[in-house]
Amino acid sequence: MAQRPLEGKVVLDLTTALAGPYATLLLAGLGARVIKIENPERGGDAARNNSPYVTPDGLSVQRTSADDMSVSMLSRGRNKESMTLDLKNPHGKQVFLDLAAQADIVVENYSAGVTARLGIDYAALSAANPRLVYTSISGFGSQGGPGTGKAMDTIIQALSGVMMTAGSPGDAPIRFGLPIGDLVAPLFAVIGTLSAVIQADSTGRGQHVDVSMLGALTSMVAAEPFDAFEMIGLPTRTGALVPRLAPFGTFEAEDGYFAICAPTDGFAHGVLTAIGRPDLITDPRFARRDGRVHNADDLHAMIGQWAADKPLAKVITDLESHGAPCAEVRSPRDAVRDPIVVERGEVVPLTHPTYGNVVELFGSGLPITMSGSETTLDRPAPALGEHTTQILADLLGYDESHIADLVESKAL
Repeated sequence: MAQRPLEGKVVLDLTTALAGPYATLLLAGLGARVIKIENPERGGDAARNNSPYVTPDGLSVQRTSADDMSVSMLSRGRNKESMTLDLKNPHGKQVFLDLAAQADIVVENYSAGVTARLGIDYAALSAANPRLVYTSISGFGSQGGPGTGKAMDTIIQALSGVMMTAGSPGDAPIRFGLPIGDLVAPLFAVIGTLSAVIQADSTGRGQHVDVSMLGALTSMVAAEPFDAFEMIGLPTRTGALVPRLAPFGTFEAEDGYFAICAPTDGFAHGVLTAIGRPDLITDPRFARRDGRVHNADDLHAMIGQWAADKPLAKVITDLESHGAPCAEVRSPRDAVRDPIVVERGEVVPLTHPTYGNVVELFGSGLPITMSGSETTLDRPAPALGEHTTQILADLLGYDESHIADLVESKAL
């Protein structure tokens, strides 16, 4: 097996729920040793209690035994080691400080100010380990935010403006089904973390990487000039169609939906040919993009009428045969089973550490293919605290007596 890019790097994972664990999942897939530190009093990561669960008999809304594991944890816990540690316990805090002295990276997603109160913030840890890269993922950034200062994906979607980019004019705000706030922030966090690691390797100094969910998602919203659209009278919400790129959007066939993205003259002419109107290629209303945008309603109506009584497969074949970019609209279940993404490891089967593949489930892989490195998520999620003793013995050199004292003190 080829060496993994982050092999030899040790990550202390203080995260819970989705945004933080997704960041450390990516680091684990890149080969880092990720040690997931979980609170024994609270039952570990909150995702461990997310229904549904995998049981010996398949999926269940409720946990049926101690070995059952949530699908969320099956996905987010892969390639990680789990140890229990009470950071409010003085002995537990000292264990963490010992670990941080050996680590390369710490990732946390506490609310702003919590790590300082616990005495495990960047200032405290960098004093003992100057090379440490300390990454924080929070709702609003290390300075805190409005109200309670706490934020989850829907709160961030609401504040970022993204809810007002989907749907049609006049619709109520639309919450994206995919928790994009929780998923965009960890991508930026990983980019920042790896950049800081490269710099630390050359300078010997780590740094604090501070990523906010609000900032990450709002920066993505700003990637499209929605404010400019409003200034010139273009709607920011256009529903299933995008008039300024016509022909562009989703349409209904006899037995399903499909998407067309044909903003260039060549692509648009292919659509016109496919729908049996090659005569419109030279029509001033549709020959060039400005004309198509001005007459977008008529153009989209023609496409809809053409497809309405045709099987979806026939629609796709006709469009593709004339070079028009198109695709069927698939369900998530079908999409994650696409042979292309499965073969490339971008989506991978989930395996229960005890029950195996008792039910067919898929989770995100690492969608980065590298010619000289292995980038896979190939180990199942751990049970709560499964590796505690091993980590303390191997990484810190604690003997059995020391570990027993920690257990007695309820630090573990």
